[in-house]
Amino acid sequence: MSADRSVGFVGLGAMGAHMAARLIDAGHALAVFDTRAEAMEPHVARGALECASAAAVADAAGAVLVSLPTPDVVRAVADGLLAGGAMRAFVDLSTTGPAVAAQVAATLRDAGVACLDAPVSGGVAGAQAGTLTIMAAGEQELFERLRPVLEVLGRNVVLVGPEPGQGQLAKVLNNLLSASAIAITGEALALGVHGGLSARTLLDVFNSSSGRNTASADKFPKHVLPRTFGAGFRLELMHKDVQLCLAEAERQGVPMDLGAAVGALWARAASSASAGADCTEIVRMLEDAAGVVVGDE
Repeated sequence: MSADRSVGFVGLGAMGAHMAARLIDAGHALAVFDTRAEAMEPHVARGALECASAAAVADAAGAVLVSLPTPDVVRAVADGLLAGGAMRAFVDLSTTGPAVAAQVAATLRDAGVACLDAPVSGGVAGAQAGTLTIMAAGEQELFERLRPVLEVLGRNVVLVGPEPGQGQLAKVLNNLLSASAIAITGEALALGVHGGLSARTLLDVFNSSSGRNTASADKFPKHVLPRTFGAGFRLELMHKDVQLCLAEAERQGVPMDLGAAVGALWARAASSASAGADCTEIVRMLEDAAGVVVGDE
């Protein structure tokens, strides 16, 4: 990428906006597209090329990165990019699941476009700070060529495998673990509070003992006990990622009994949560079932 610093970016949502801004900060000539014109404005004001479509981005940049919400949107954008003439590398930072990533990569490969499946973890704060973990999968040469771009976005940039789809597998497995930690920590605290214990004291005990996990150490003290529910990842997206993981387990014929139970819990939460609810708001459902509030009261 050193010879051609022109990069395309499609999808300027909660994550993509920060990643695109970091690429501008790093000196890349950025071409951008989002279906919302207002999402492009801050980047255009800083010198990015405003494009009218995904195809126009693929006409302007040799490497195009996308950060999109669902597998169907990724498919549609990838098809649109094929109408452009300059794109030779496609980097998918979204979470689509292994099957879709492999399908999209095959379609683009047939058109002469190399693909790097590169989902990210670290949330909005990580996107803003450039501290994301990027789980890339694809050809080693392509990964090394794109590494300077990826390292603008992430602190931990790892090639997990040679085939598109393997990055997605790593990501959905990670999110299954994260979803499980949130759910079981919520259940444990709800029972503890019902039994007369302080949620804050319990978290202190968990975090100095073998029960410590990312939810008990970070999400609950920062976002649940203060009742802000602002971890920065939507509940509906966590539900989606868990279901993608379970679908891949079924496709491979690998049983995930505990994963299925976690998936059912998140499905219940997604069906009752308000639009745009944060992932930590699954705790509200657990609180209602136990008749308690997991807070600092």
